[in-house]
Amino acid sequence: MPVARTVTPDGDVILLVSGESVAARAAAHAQDDDLTAVIEITDVAPVSVPHRIRGRAWLAGWLTPVRGDDRPVCAALLAERRPVGELLGLGESLDSPTDLLRGGGRPAWMMLRLEVGEISVDDLWGAEQVDPDDLAAAEPDPVSPHEAELLQHLHAAHGDRIGELCGLLGAREARGMSAVPLSLDRLGLRVRFSGGAAGSFDARFDFPEPVADICGLRRAMRTLFAAASH
Repeated sequence: MPVARTVTPDGDVILLVSGESVAARAAAHAQDDDLTAVIEITDVAPVSVPHRIRGRAWLAGWLTPVRGDDRPVCAALLAERRPVGELLGLGESLDSPTDLLRGGGRPAWMMLRLEVGEISVDDLWGAEQVDPDDLAAAEPDPVSPHEAELLQHLHAAHGDRIGELCGLLGAREARGMSAVPLSLDRLGLRVRFSGGAAGSFDARFDFPEPVADICGLRRAMRTLFAAASH
């Protein structure tokens, strides 16, 4: 498992892994682009619901160590987006090697680059192939860093308000079913209803417009709850 990962502006995936890992040892002995690899990412809902896996993604490509002048650049990108304390060894200078060393000069941590060639995703929206250029062009969702905490708060402190959203479903009868917030992003909220005669189903509640920050998210949620209460 990588300690940290991020995506470069070119769409490559940078991984910080243990120098003792199979991936690090294989990449160190491979000839440039000869080592193929697949990253599997599993997205698990941060709240307790039936069928908690919200999706999986597979990124396949070619794995190489990050070398030369790319090392301080990639280390700075990891430190900015996925800070992991002293593991990156950036306390002194980015001009020095970014791998922390154990005795004997063996790297304790190694940065690897996956040049992505194929991407497939199977999630709440369906299964499809994704163009690697789309990964490079994608912007992080501003809600993502806060999603787990927000969903847990909504579930624990505002479960009654989440249940009221069934009033927005029109003819679909969800009253009396348990309602758990399943996912949250800049475009809306997804709720899983379960416990009724129909079994369980997900309902997506879109915001009037995409939110850009937490303040915008609060306004969007208030608007959503107000619509449900009426």
